Amino acid sequence: MNTDPTAAWSLVVPLKPLTLAKSRLAPAADAAQRHRLALAFAQDTVAAAIAADAVAGVVVVTDDGDAADALAALGARVVPDSPAAGLNAALAHGAHTVRAGRPGARVAALNADLPALRPAELTRVLHSAAAFPRAFLADAAGIGTTLLAACAECALRPAFGGPSRLRHAAGGAAEILLRDVDSVRRDVDTAADLRAAAALGLGPHTARVCGAPSPLTAPQDVS
Repeated sequence: MNTDPTAAWSLVVPLKPLTLAKSRLAPAADAAQRHRLALAFAQDTVAAAIAADAVAGVVVVTDDGDAADALAALGARVVPDSPAAGLNAALAHGAHTVRAGRPGARVAALNADLPALRPAELTRVLHSAAAFPRAFLADAAGIGTTLLAACAECALRPAFGGPSRLRHAAGGAAEILLRDVDSVRRDVDTAADLRAAAALGLGPHTARVCGAPSPLTAPQDVS
């Protein structure tokens, strides 16, 4: 973790209550397993983010008590979702919380479901983002966004959800066009997404929940 306050980024990671998370995994995982997976995804995401050289700290915005305890144990600062007005309001609240303590801090919003996240790849993305007032990284599908960054004193202005790549671009954020940062793009909503993340290499929390073999991560028979 970078301790230079003039260069390092503060990350905001939003997490909905675990009982509501990852509903699109329902065809392959029951409610209890989805709960465990959502928490494991967040744990691997936060642990990798904290380990990244470009990151000064991570703020998690959540009202889930189990997640709050687990992510605080990894070194994240956890704040409640006091706006309770959806994802983008939670991210704006997290950014405000960061800058209340570090005025003018560089802030980036990061998805909580990046179980293959690599610290070095995240650092490359953040270094690239530093060249722009606001910048974003599209997800692996090229439709959504996994990271939105705002440099010192720029408003974050998150517009996540659905086709957010187009919204962030239309809002003036520059798209980060790096190669070989697949782990930062690979969010997980479906079993197919999880298999793709597994091909990159899952973090230890997610790997432990999935076990081996697992129908969630085993290759599909397409014959």
